[in-house]
Amino acid sequence: MGDMTREEKAHYWQSPELPGVDLLRARYIRKTFARHTHETYVLAAITDGVEAFHHGGRLHRVGAGGMALINPDTMHTGHAGTPEGWSYEVLYPDAALVARIAAETTSLRGTPGFTVAAADDPVSARQVRAVHRALDEGNALAADTHLHAVVARLLKRHGGVLPERPVRLAGARYALRARAVLEERMADPPSLESLAAELGTSPFALLRAFRRLYGMPPHTWLTDARVHRARALLDAGLPVAETATAVGFTDQSHLTRHFGRTVGVPPGAYQRGRARTYKSG
Repeated sequence: MGDMTREEKAHYWQSPELPGVDLLRARYIRKTFARHTHETYVLAAITDGVEAFHHGGRLHRVGAGGMALINPDTMHTGHAGTPEGWSYEVLYPDAALVARIAAETTSLRGTPGFTVAAADDPVSARQVRAVHRALDEGNALAADTHLHAVVARLLKRHGGVLPERPVRLAGARYALRARAVLEERMADPPSLESLAAELGTSPFALLRAFRRLYGMPPHTWLTDARVHRARALLDAGLPVAETATAVGFTDQSHLTRHFGRTVGVPPGAYQRGRARTYKSG
């Protein structure tokens, strides 16, 4: 196999030459991603080994030449599918960028997204890698061209209109209100029991409604939301230790553990990789 070494490494960054897209290039062996979501789309081209991930109630396995495709706000995990681990190159385009490309190149009306989580698509995988290579070479025109081409191709081959969330389900209003409370009191959240009492429902009913709407229980959602909030604070230049406290983690190491299991790199490395955008922009 090509670059399969025994060492884990990961580089997460954003280039000022390609706004609206984060990038990750990584080699993982023992790495496990907790259940989490992204605010962006995820286009992951597997270059070596096998990545396995839970998504939509199924375990998917993707090998070299395959693509893992995740829509925004969609719960998934990630771990090695073989003892050797996996390598991949990932694009995280934001929703506005994907919507623009969908409007220009497809007949999709509504929120565009992927209807499959895993696809054997070596051509798309090569296009994702071409975006990375172009940025390595400082070729913004090529990077943007390959990005538009791969998003358009993936939407045409594996895309559709995403269904609206079924918020009219019984109990959904409790889940929505619970989410709002947890967002507001992220640093000092209530217990499940007191949250349910505050909303006028039972803990079990709230748990069931929350799982149905968001695909995870409130405590898992809260950890995920804290990491999203932490990313925004790190982007704004807040030091890692202060960020940890601000979002409700007990200390910097607590943030680092959860951040790495969601983003793939420690918060300091994430902040350095993103800061280049603002310094050069």
